Amino acid sequence: METPDVGIPRPLAERLSMAEQYAYLRDRMVRRRTLVTAGAVAGGLLTGCGTASGGRPGPAGSATSRVPGAAVAPFGRHLAFGADPRTGMRISWQVPFAVKRPYMRVGPRPDDLGHRVPAEIRPLHTPGVQGVRPALEQFYVHASVDGLAPGTAYYYGVGHDGWEPTAPAHRAAIASFRTAPARAERFVFTAFGDQGVGRAAHTNDDLVLRQKPAFHLHAGDIRYADVSGTGRTADGYDPAFWDLFLKQNEPVARSVPWMVTTGNHDMEAWYSPDGYGGQLARFHLPETGFDPHGTPGAYAFTYGNAGFVALDANDVSYEIPANLGHSGGRQTAWLDRTLRRLRAADGIDFVVVFFHHCAYSTSRHASDGGVRREWLPLFGKHRVDLVINGHNHVYERTDAIRDGETGRAVPVGGSTDPGRDGTVYVTAGGGGRDLYGFPSGVPDSYEGHVTRHRPVATFVWTKDGGRVPETAEWSRVRYTGFSLLSVEVRAGAAPRLTVSALAQDGRRIDRFEVRRGG
Repeated sequence: METPDVGIPRPLAERLSMAEQYAYLRDRMVRRRTLVTAGAVAGGLLTGCGTASGGRPGPAGSATSRVPGAAVAPFGRHLAFGADPRTGMRISWQVPFAVKRPYMRVGPRPDDLGHRVPAEIRPLHTPGVQGVRPALEQFYVHASVDGLAPGTAYYYGVGHDGWEPTAPAHRAAIASFRTAPARAERFVFTAFGDQGVGRAAHTNDDLVLRQKPAFHLHAGDIRYADVSGTGRTADGYDPAFWDLFLKQNEPVARSVPWMVTTGNHDMEAWYSPDGYGGQLARFHLPETGFDPHGTPGAYAFTYGNAGFVALDANDVSYEIPANLGHSGGRQTAWLDRTLRRLRAADGIDFVVVFFHHCAYSTSRHASDGGVRREWLPLFGKHRVDLVINGHNHVYERTDAIRDGETGRAVPVGGSTDPGRDGTVYVTAGGGGRDLYGFPSGVPDSYEGHVTRHRPVATFVWTKDGGRVPETAEWSRVRYTGFSLLSVEVRAGAAPRLTVSALAQDGRRIDRFEVRRGG
């Protein structure tokens, strides 16, 4: 199946039926028209687009459809950890029509899925816009399974009335996952942001699988159904793009927990609360103590000897202020409490924080002053080991930064101790969306292609939307290309994080170590 002529990436075309390929091309045309007509939407074409309040999207019409259950195939499976990754997993998927009594089956072997778990349907209604897009009903399904054994592989299938996952015709769709071990001596996780759908995004998914990660961190801007990214109803938006994304990512996300946070393109203003109703419908993520229903991109979990904290940077962003201050300071207070708890916990050597907007970058969006003002003092106070961002569609990595200055130079292959030197910040925005670049005259510098280190002229966003010039001494590694992070975490007498950045062809473009007390 060709890609240049029809505009479908070959790997994706090979997965889609002819009807799905037609829908893909139709959606691409709708997207172009949406971009053209965004000005008309801003001029008052859009009215009456509110949804039900209370943290869940709605209403979406009837809870069931007239389509026979046997004709409704589940797709887009994706995993997330439960409250305790050692004993709980959340399984999510999509159905093209409403179904009756959805469920999942789980067991120790593909031929032994005897445990049946009821699932919850979260319908999502998107109103139509005249001349731009029709109204759309989408149906997302979620099941939670707890009481699992640590460090154990489980198999599962999903279904509903009329669609039995263990039936011979459906057994090929049975997938598996593994719970976190009771005590992890070594594990790998991967990370990137700014993915979308397309050839590069699909290739990065394949690269994730080759790393055999325990889980994947997605630093926001997940799909780009909102193509404008300002978090307003004037944005060009097509929710059908999510169907393509979930199909694209299913081969990896059905077995690797996909822990996402929110970017500016994930503020879909069509849904309450705060434009997050769509994400609340599609993903089943751990809850926070400060906002269990309305901020899906902020949560924490532990795996082995490391704690992981996801944040919603839309809450503090000066650059894109649609949701600035939406938590009323509760997220930052929760962050302080969470970092304190993780640092005091027995067995936790490392703390990794991930969110979308950059604390330190020299690419197109540069650095967000709101992020720096609200969160960097806490990262220093609690000696955060690694911060992962997206937003800028490049790979960029800092030296260790302490109190706003370079605490230690960390060249390719170097090491750092956050308790002494400060925190390393990584922009991992090469997940698949169109690439950015660096300021004119600033060369890439990465493993195998290290250029002379020199200051970079850049800027920081201010609260009034202005830009304050900055000279960045801290920009250590830069790579203009699609890429991802692969991080090996080791426990023991000398715990360490070995952070590698990989280009899409598997070449390593950066490597450094974070050590504790060394």
